[in-house]
Amino acid sequence: MPYRWPTDTAFASWELDVLDRNCSACGRRMYICDHRYRHLHTLEGPVELVCKLNHCPDPHCPGHTKTKSPEIEASIAPPHWAIGWDVFCWIGHRRCSRHWAIPQIRAELLDAYRIALSDDAIGQYIHRYQVMLAAHQQDPVALLRQYHAVDEIILSIDGLQPEKGHETLYVVRELTQKRAWFAEALISATADEVRRLIAQAKGWAEALGKPVGLWLSDRQDAFVTGIAAEFPGVPHRYCQNHFLRDVAKPVSEIDSHAKVQMRKKVRGLRKIEQAVLKRQGVAAPGDGHRIHVDADRRTGGPGRAAGRCRGRRGARLLRGGARHPQRRSGWTAPSSRLADGRGLG
Repeated sequence: MPYRWPTDTAFASWELDVLDRNCSACGRRMYICDHRYRHLHTLEGPVELVCKLNHCPDPHCPGHTKTKSPEIEASIAPPHWAIGWDVFCWIGHRRCSRHWAIPQIRAELLDAYRIALSDDAIGQYIHRYQVMLAAHQQDPVALLRQYHAVDEIILSIDGLQPEKGHETLYVVRELTQKRAWFAEALISATADEVRRLIAQAKGWAEALGKPVGLWLSDRQDAFVTGIAAEFPGVPHRYCQNHFLRDVAKPVSEIDSHAKVQMRKKVRGLRKIEQAVLKRQGVAAPGDGHRIHVDADRRTGGPGRAAGRCRGRRGARLLRGGARHPQRRSGWTAPSSRLADGRGLG
């Protein structure tokens, strides 16, 4: 769908002409046969490109039926786009480098540059940017230049699943240069599919002419068998992050069980406190009840047991444990008793 420009848009006019005006077929000088007008957004503002189209004046020349456009037009914007390369790179940088969301990109374009684009249009430009970025990352010439001084390479493979039931994105990275080689989303991580990715990494390493000194991954069976089949004799190490996480699992389970038992004890003290308060009868609100409880503490009465229960539960609350219970009539939080110097015991 073509971009709809507001009727009051003020465009800056850029005239573009053909640089080489000699006919490629007969060598005669070409003439301007028509003009093409094109509107697009740039970071400097809206622009109207006036492209002067040329063709050979000789009707018998094969170049007479072919129209030549200005060569510099492609360096300003791709064909049929409503934005220039500068806006396109700006969108891709904010998305891939700064991890901005599409609504944030849209709002910033509108506020800073007065460029109104829909979310769907920005999403399409981001997809095209990612395709170009992936092609650049996999450029053989760029890879050879980057790994020219590297003696051996270290490869890693890992999978990332955004949500349960979604495709898992498997990424193969080279660690000495901290470069992501390639990634592919797989619905089912079968041994054959994973081995295909590992074989692809082997082909990249052979194209670079560099030996693989080490593989890193988790203990997934498909990784272990695939790397052993495609890279026999190459050391395969367990990822340190996965290793430490697996080691911590038993400790985490024990800690969780201890927290459950601790909460049970705290809830038990609450029942004892409620029973003591019930046996005392309905207490008057305010300071009178606190004075009554303090008197019971000195005499060893039932208020002393209630105070101890509240003290232990209050210490638990101060350590960041269970939530603060709802205050009832005649009950004060441990922090208030600490403030007036009467302690928890």
